Amino acid sequence: MAISPLEPARAAPGSTTGPILQMDKSTVRFGEVVANDRVSFDLAPGEIHALLGENGAGKTTLMRVLAGLIQPDEGQVFVRGEARSFESVADSVAAGIGMVHQHFMLVPTLTVAENVSLGLRSAGRLFPNTARVGRELRALADKHGLSLDPSARVSDLSIGQQQRVEIVKALYRGATILILDEPTAVLTPGETDSLLAMLRSLTEQGTSVVFISHKLREIRAVADRVTVLRHGQTVGTWALDSVADAELTSAMIGRDAAPTVSSRLAPTTSVAPVPRLAVERVGARDRRGHAVLDSVSLSVAPGEILGIAGVDGNGQTELAEILSGVRRPSAGEVRLDGANITAATVAERIGHGLAHVPEDRQRTGLILDLSIAENLAMETVGTAMFSRRGSLNRAAVRAHAEDIISRFDIRCSGPDQRVRDLSGGNQQKVLIARAVSRAPSALVVSQPTRGVDLGAVENIHRQILDLAAQGCAVILISTELDEILALSDRIAVLYSGTIISTYDRATVDLGTLGMNMTGQSV
Repeated sequence: MAISPLEPARAAPGSTTGPILQMDKSTVRFGEVVANDRVSFDLAPGEIHALLGENGAGKTTLMRVLAGLIQPDEGQVFVRGEARSFESVADSVAAGIGMVHQHFMLVPTLTVAENVSLGLRSAGRLFPNTARVGRELRALADKHGLSLDPSARVSDLSIGQQQRVEIVKALYRGATILILDEPTAVLTPGETDSLLAMLRSLTEQGTSVVFISHKLREIRAVADRVTVLRHGQTVGTWALDSVADAELTSAMIGRDAAPTVSSRLAPTTSVAPVPRLAVERVGARDRRGHAVLDSVSLSVAPGEILGIAGVDGNGQTELAEILSGVRRPSAGEVRLDGANITAATVAERIGHGLAHVPEDRQRTGLILDLSIAENLAMETVGTAMFSRRGSLNRAAVRAHAEDIISRFDIRCSGPDQRVRDLSGGNQQKVLIARAVSRAPSALVVSQPTRGVDLGAVENIHRQILDLAAQGCAVILISTELDEILALSDRIAVLYSGTIISTYDRATVDLGTLGMNMTGQSV
């Protein structure tokens, strides 16, 4: 039986009671595209209100209005009962709103303390005292159980560590309304539990939280209410104790969800005498000369999916870069079908059938100011597929993009749309499609569903499984243990730059992997 959504309590304009935040009939248009269509949303004091919706549903656009990054074409925003208009991020921060974006807003060349200091004013000083900011940041991080080094350069931090910087930055700037966009995407189960406990602690002190997530289990654990958006419109708002997961999933994607991909309990093919892709005693060092990979050896056979589990920042990025040719190892070898390709370039590896999906679609995966068609053709633009008598065959590039857009359900206005203007999930589909559509013999894929909605997760998982079924050897690097368990034939745990354990999928469970990921033996 369908469950009717709640009618959210509304505060009269100018009232000091009721919601701490209210968005009333907010509408945002980008040309002919209506990203938000008369969306209403409210947040109570001390509440955690989850926001659900597929990529492109309008969640981020709605929150960017609150963050002062875009202005609505219609509608009103009330904060503590007062009508507000945010012309800038500074206006939003002054109203006590802090947003942790899905793609971080940090300057890589600056330290943590310097990043937090940007835009702050200090009495009698042109620039804030970063030493004082650093001390206060450390105290704030310790208070909430977040490991943070204010003197660390952001470029030296892992993605997970950068996300923690964003959370602490918002708290440091006095946010009482905290917006978190997919905050647990890079965390282990234990770290996720700690974050959720921290959010509950914050709400007990009066902070209100908007929690954007596609993980219903997390929403169940932490949220009081949930609002679902679909195609830029509000589907409904429910109390979490009165709605089933199936109801929320149906509301989010407009249909019943397909069953979760069942675990692969055996490889789809027999193990080949020569691995398709292997690394032998590989090492890597960071800019300061510290070892980030130490004598790592692993291999994957044709048709096999090898999952690499680990907390973000334990060497996964460096391993993927070495496999793909972006980084040269400090020691060891990389082999493809038995041949030593350690010195091969990225282009040469692509030519030999190796594909790579990097972990950060915006920084290293896509060129945001190019079109969808240009990004899809980028790695093979000089091949016969897109070249005619030495010139670029633009008709072929466009036709290829149109086919990919249809096959991968990329929500866009057409092949010529800039990738920058796509939602995060649709950017990820472009990145996955570029690698998969070449039918590679080996695929290294990092964080394939980070920040992606349920419908897109199904699509991406199916693409990976289909590739393996066709004989492709897949190395799947993910911090999502459910994803690792669902897709992998074997699972290796990477901790502090070393493979500390390897399991057949049938012999391991979530708890064991979670303990290994924090360096604990079982």
